Amino acid sequence: MDSELIELAAAHGVATSYRDGDRRPVQVDPEVVVRVLGLLDVDAGSHGARRDALAEARHREAGGRLPGTIAARTDRARPLPAAGVLVDAAGGRREVTEIPAGLEPGWYRLELADQEVTVVVAPPALPRPRRDWGWMLQLYALLSAGSWGIGDLGDLRTFTAWTGAEHGAGAVLLNPLHAITPVPPVQPSPYTPSSRRFGTPLALRITDVPAYARADATSRAEVDALRPELAGGRIEHDRVWAAKRAALELLWRSEGRPEPGGAGPTWWSSPPTARSRSGTARAGAGGRGACTGRTARTSPPPGRARPTRRVPHVGAGAGAGPARGRAGRGAGGRGPGGARPRRRLRPGGADGWALQDVLAQGVRVGAPPDAFSQQGQDWGLPPWRPDRLDATGYAAYRDLLRALLRQADGLRIDHVAGLWRLWWVPPGESPDRGTYVHYDSDVMLAVLTLEAHHAGALVVGEDLGTVEPEVTEGIAERNVLGSSVLWFTRDVDAPGQPLLPPQEWPEDSVATVSTHDLPTAAGFLRGEHVRVRAELGLLDDVGAEEAKAARERREMVDLLRAQGLIDGPDPDEEQIVVAMHALLARSRSRMVLVSPYDVVGEVRQPNLPGTVDEYPNWRLPLPVSLEELRADPRVRAVVDEVRRHRDGKDGGHA
Repeated sequence: MDSELIELAAAHGVATSYRDGDRRPVQVDPEVVVRVLGLLDVDAGSHGARRDALAEARHREAGGRLPGTIAARTDRARPLPAAGVLVDAAGGRREVTEIPAGLEPGWYRLELADQEVTVVVAPPALPRPRRDWGWMLQLYALLSAGSWGIGDLGDLRTFTAWTGAEHGAGAVLLNPLHAITPVPPVQPSPYTPSSRRFGTPLALRITDVPAYARADATSRAEVDALRPELAGGRIEHDRVWAAKRAALELLWRSEGRPEPGGAGPTWWSSPPTARSRSGTARAGAGGRGACTGRTARTSPPPGRARPTRRVPHVGAGAGAGPARGRAGRGAGGRGPGGARPRRRLRPGGADGWALQDVLAQGVRVGAPPDAFSQQGQDWGLPPWRPDRLDATGYAAYRDLLRALLRQADGLRIDHVAGLWRLWWVPPGESPDRGTYVHYDSDVMLAVLTLEAHHAGALVVGEDLGTVEPEVTEGIAERNVLGSSVLWFTRDVDAPGQPLLPPQEWPEDSVATVSTHDLPTAAGFLRGEHVRVRAELGLLDDVGAEEAKAARERREMVDLLRAQGLIDGPDPDEEQIVVAMHALLARSRSRMVLVSPYDVVGEVRQPNLPGTVDEYPNWRLPLPVSLEELRADPRVRAVVDEVRRHRDGKDGGHA
C-alpha cells in the first residue's frame, strides 16, 4: 500500500492495518481502503485524486482548526488554539482562552473567529456502582400463563417483584425493547429495530392496557379470543404482532375513536417532532413493505436538511449510537428495565430514514474473522458517519442516549469498542473484506458520561472479543463497568492463558457465565456450540474445535475443584452449573448477573452469530414457564449460592 494512501486513510480515521484476536498484524486490502474512503466522500481512486485529497487534509491540519465537536472535563482546563466566546445553555457568554475547569457539566457552544464548535463538558467519571447481583433476561423468552406468545411487560413486572422480594436481587438486565417495523415480516432480533428511540408494542400486555379495563364484556371477549398460543416451540413474531395489533385496533374502536380517514384532527397535523417522524416512516412502511423502497431512504425527512458544520441548539435531545442493552434496577430501583443502544439500525427503518444524514448509506457493520466467527460477521446495519456526527454536534447520538435513559436506571453498551472504531463492510463485500473506521472516542465517551451523569445511570460496556487496551482503560477511567465472562476471563500473560481464579477478576466489571451470543452453561458443557456450528458449515476445522471444547470443559471443572466448589471425581451437570454461579459470586466483580437459560439447563444459545435463518435466533422461549421457573428448585440452589458467596460468608472476596 503506497504511503499517500496510508496517510490519507489515517487523516480520515480509516485503518490500513489492525491486530486480530490473537494480536497478529493484518494488512487491509488497498481496494477496501479506497472504497471505504469513498463512502466518506473522499476520492482516493487514482493517484491524482489521492494527492488532491491529501493536500486538502494537510491544509486543514496546518490551519489549526478545531473539530466541529470537542470534549472537555469538569476537573481540568482544555487549552484552545485561539481566544473565543463560550456560550452556555442559558445563553450566558464569557470570553475564554481555554475551556476552564469547574464548569457545570453540560452542552456549550464555542464561538471562534472562523468557526463555531460544540463543547461537551462531562464529569471525569461516574460514581462507582455498589457491589450487587441480579438477573439478565431475554424478555421475549419469559412466557407465562398471561403471555400472548411472547414475554411481555406484565411478565417483567411479575418477575422483578418476585426476585426482588424473595431473592433480594438488585438488578435486571434486559434485551433491547426497541420499536419494530409494524409490518410482516417482523424482525425477531432485538438488535435490528426500526427505532431505538421508542418502545416495541410487542412487549405490551394487552390485558393491562387501560382501554381493556374500560371495555364492555363483549369487546373484552373479542380481544381475549385473539390471544395466540406458542406453537412448535418457537416464538412467532408475525403471529404475535398480528394478534396484538388487531386487539389494539379493537380497543381503539371500543373507546369510540374515529376510523382512519375520519373527520377531525389527525396525528400527522402535529409538528415534525422525533415521534411524528418515526410515525411517518412507520406509516410509510405499511404501504411499502418494510420502508425499503428507494424513495423512503434517499431524501431527508421533513424539516431535516443535509448536515452543515454548525452548532445545534444546546439543551434538547437524546442518544447513544454504539450500544445495545438494557439495564435496570428491578428491585428497589426507579424502574424494572433498562435500555441498550447499539449501532444496529435497520437501514429501511424509522431511525434509518430519519437519521440518514448521519448514517453511512450502504455500509454494513460487523466484525473481522476471529476464533468464534471464523468467516467474520455481517450485522447488516449502518454505522454513524464520524464526520457527520462531528458536524452536527453529536446530536443524534445524544438524543438516542437521552431517549434510552428516560426508561432505565442503566445502560449496557454491547460492543463498547464501537465508541472507538467499527468494522465497516462496503456494499457487496463479504465480512472479511472490510476495515475499521475510527471515531472520536473522547467525544463519544464524554457524551455518554454526561448523559448518564444527568440521568443518574449505571453504564456497562461489553468489552469482549478483539478489544484494544485503550478501550478497557478508557471505560475503567470513567467507572463504566466492563464485562467478565466465565469462558473468557483468563491470564493473557501466562503460558496457555489459563482461566483466572475469581479473586483476580477485574473489580470494575459485570460477571456472567455467558452472553446472548455465546453458549449457555449446559451448551458449553455438552459442546453444543461446536455441534451446531459444524452442522451449519461455520467451522474450518471441526475436529480442532471439538478438542478445544473438551479441553476447556476440563479446565473449567479443574478450576471449580481447585476453588473447593465441587468435589468427587465425576460431578453431574447440575452440580457444575451451581458451582459456576458460586464462582461468579465469589469474584471481585462489582455486579453478578444470572441468566435463567443457564439455571434451567437450556442447551441452545439465544443467538448464533454469523447466522440469520439457519438458526432460530431470538425465537427460543425458555424451556419452562414463568410459573414453573418460580417453583424450580434449581433457581433456589443457584440463588442461595450466589447470595452466600456475594456476602462473603464462605470466606471468599467480600
